Amino acid sequence: MLERLFRLKELGTDVRTEIVAGATTFMAMAYILFVNPSILGMAGMPRDGVFFATALGAGLATLAMGLLVNYPIALAPGMGLNAFFTFTVVLGMGVPWQTALGAVFISGIVFLLLTVTRVRQMIIEAIPQGLKYAITVGIGLFITLVGMKLSGITTIHLSLSPETLSQVIENQGSAATTPLDTSIALGNLFYPTTAVALLGLLLMGILMALRVRGAILLGILGTMLIGIPFGVTRIPEGFSPIHLPQSSQFIVGQLDILGALSMGLLTVVFTFTFVELFDSLGTIIGTAQRAGILQENGTFPRVGRALAVDAAAVSAGAVLGTSTVTAYIESAAGVAAGGRSGLTAVVTGILFLLSIFFSPLAGLIPDAATAPALIIVGVLMMAMVKEIRWDDFGEALPAFLTIVLMPFTYSIANGVAAGLVLYPLMKLLQGKGKEVHWLMWLLALVVIARFVWLLD
Repeated sequence: MLERLFRLKELGTDVRTEIVAGATTFMAMAYILFVNPSILGMAGMPRDGVFFATALGAGLATLAMGLLVNYPIALAPGMGLNAFFTFTVVLGMGVPWQTALGAVFISGIVFLLLTVTRVRQMIIEAIPQGLKYAITVGIGLFITLVGMKLSGITTIHLSLSPETLSQVIENQGSAATTPLDTSIALGNLFYPTTAVALLGLLLMGILMALRVRGAILLGILGTMLIGIPFGVTRIPEGFSPIHLPQSSQFIVGQLDILGALSMGLLTVVFTFTFVELFDSLGTIIGTAQRAGILQENGTFPRVGRALAVDAAAVSAGAVLGTSTVTAYIESAAGVAAGGRSGLTAVVTGILFLLSIFFSPLAGLIPDAATAPALIIVGVLMMAMVKEIRWDDFGEALPAFLTIVLMPFTYSIANGVAAGLVLYPLMKLLQGKGKEVHWLMWLLALVVIARFVWLLD
């Protein structure tokens, strides 16, 4: 039955590998079960309800991706979009969280329309092969930065210039108009969390070098055990792995679609749509390419179904009570562990559904255990950099900025946007404008208009 559903032999995999890969993906992205309620809780949403919505939304959407598309890609509420939801829309604009969920729902409908009309599929086909490789590499660096920050290997330093400090004093502590100076620096390597993460990175590196099957998953579990004597992995007294959700905690169906329409939240809907469009495109392209799904002509089989599941998950997540559900780049951790079929996603989805009842157990996995896995994934995704035509500067510059802007601006969407604008521009200046797909020109105009709108 599994062979018929997922074509395991054709994809060069087996049941054991897929189960290990699915568990690896889950453990690499299980942090969202706790981070998402924390961020959305700041918007006044009940955290237990958000936890339930996060686990159920991620589980159902990931199961759909595995069963309907046969892709090893998992979905969950996206980081960055949940921060936009809370800090910009709810706290910044004063929009009730129910109305903000309504805006998320509408953006999902927009996505579904773009998918049904094949606009999103056309975008993927229009993106040149070099940019697809660059997106994969950039996402690898982005994931590495996430792992570095989670582990404490790198830290972000803020410094105040004398001018900014005087503004803060004059405004009695309120925000100054001069931007803060920020820099990335080496963290305290002897801090317990960082030390455990480094040991975990070494453990995973050795297992990968020895070609041990399930090296990343074994590394996560081993790092979790290493963290116990360091006090990083904490097992609370009276620990019980089972927690049954209470119906009073559910926030299913509390979104306010009419409120979003009546408030005219066009900018909010557009922002959700824009960021999700390029985030999901980047994630699906990068992960599917790493999984070997990309065909020789540069297209992906069943990509329409994949994008339809991704779009439907956005609106479904809003109904359940969470911000935008999207394809997760941590899926690359499962792909790195050997996942090639939808069975990987099915295993991940089942684990998300089980986490509804075993939330305390999932909470035992510390950041120090998942951070090294993300760094290892970054190493694996860097392999695509050799496929980029660095001898052609018209391709090299767009690819390079696509790669570096993802980690340096902490946004996959920004990197994709830079490539979409620079690639046709460079080709035009080289006298090769006819090589550019017409849709790339349209996308470049959309990206430019979006950033002009942001400046306004």
